[in-house]
Amino acid sequence: MTTATEWAEQFAKALGTTAPSEEEADALLGLAGIAAHASERTAAPLSAWIVGRAGASPAEAKDAARRLAAKLESES
Repeated sequence: MTTATEWAEQFAKALGTTAPSEEEADALLGLAGIAAHASERTAAPLSAWIVGRAGASPAEAKDAARRLAAKLESES
């Protein structure tokens, strides 16, 4: 079976870009976890797409996700 790292490297190559670094991948996976636990699970891939569209760094996006999740938690 192909690992997530192998998939990311091959998928990035197919799209003409580079795969995330280990640090970036960790931040993106953290972001996905936050999104999935703060909302429906489908928020995780949608959030990753939004990061790319916004041109945000994975670390910046993870911080924004933490702030949003805390805000939503405090409002409920």
